[in-house]
Amino acid sequence: MAQLLLGAIADDFTGATDLANTLVRGGMRCVQTIGVPTGPLDADADAVVVALKSRTIAASDAVAQSLAALRWLQAQGAQQIYFKYCSTFDSTNEGNIGPVTDALLDALHGPGQGFTIACPAFPTNQRTVFKGHLFVGDVLLSDSGMRNHPLTPMTDANLVRVLQAQTTRKVGLVAHEAVAQGPEAVRARFDALRGQGIGIAIVDAISDADLMRIGLALADFELVTAGSGIAMGLPQNGLARGALRAGADVQSLPAVRGRSAVVSGSCSAATNAQVRQFRERGLPALQLDPLQLARGDHVVSQSLAWCSRQPGDGPLLVYATAEPAAVQRVQAELGTAHAGELVERALARIAVALVERGVRRLVVAGGETSGAVVQALRISQLAIGAQIDPGVPWTAARSPIAHGEWLHLALKSGNFGSADFFTKAFGDGAGA
Repeated sequence: MAQLLLGAIADDFTGATDLANTLVRGGMRCVQTIGVPTGPLDADADAVVVALKSRTIAASDAVAQSLAALRWLQAQGAQQIYFKYCSTFDSTNEGNIGPVTDALLDALHGPGQGFTIACPAFPTNQRTVFKGHLFVGDVLLSDSGMRNHPLTPMTDANLVRVLQAQTTRKVGLVAHEAVAQGPEAVRARFDALRGQGIGIAIVDAISDADLMRIGLALADFELVTAGSGIAMGLPQNGLARGALRAGADVQSLPAVRGRSAVVSGSCSAATNAQVRQFRERGLPALQLDPLQLARGDHVVSQSLAWCSRQPGDGPLLVYATAEPAAVQRVQAELGTAHAGELVERALARIAVALVERGVRRLVVAGGETSGAVVQALRISQLAIGAQIDPGVPWTAARSPIAHGEWLHLALKSGNFGSADFFTKAFGDGAGA
């Protein structure tokens, strides 16, 4: 059994896959578990990502689940712990990023002790941090589509201020001037902040080169908190110690044969564009109406009947994706939580039925939807394969729903992927 160099705790399923993808691309054999396993790790891996569904639940529940994941990872011998959240720092004033970070630091270092970073930067996906402010593309987070997120609207781009409202520790900043000078300058800034009683440092990063420099500065950290971008810089530490082998093939997945499908619950701007592109190509697409679901109409059975009528030589799409105004009207009538639960349950039931009927390559769009689908498919572990788009790889799993056959899944964060993602995923050889 290889040394477990990194044990990660992700606050949603697509974010877990995003992180695992980054680690695999860095040369680490990576396994993703769905929830906290009940027994020892049964795979040979350099990194394990425990996928939780804790981003939008009560902070106390998120803390309890994260600490359970920490204990399991420690029992597997994980040498470094990574708390992964979204590259748009999705949270509310109550958490859950701050409370979970506090709890993990307390568990590792003692109450009120320890020091870590917070950095959601992922420049490849146009998420950068400068002067402590998070940018999405060329605009501040607070001016991006995230200001309309139905569960975690982000209206402040100042990460020091956002995180300080959630944590009992003092929050400081490692500005880009230090990052640009290299790992030694970053370490010096860490030491200075510790001397000022700072417990968590927001770290600027505007390029992949910044992520690599920061990664070197984190070699001795017990806890790292970040989006998936920082993970780009961590495998080099294992390579330097001889714990990883350069050039190893860590992306191969078992081949599958069967139909392809997409289920989409995300209402992000990126996913809306992907749905439009799929429809514009004349491919079969069916939209679910949450109000019909709420009335108890036979939406799921009708959707599956529609799926059965589609030609078997291409992918199909079932989606609840909608523009912000339409989402707000539904939420006003049904309530935000109830509307989300109705859609997640319906899409999960549809995904299960599609797999029962022979779908073997399935794209799921949206973090909450991905969590519901994976749980409904009774999947406990994912092997991570090649990347489709930045942050989204194909994965492979065995599900009892697939009658013992391998199933390929792509769990896509709502904000990720190019406009042609849904068709690109199923291009020649994709996921094979």
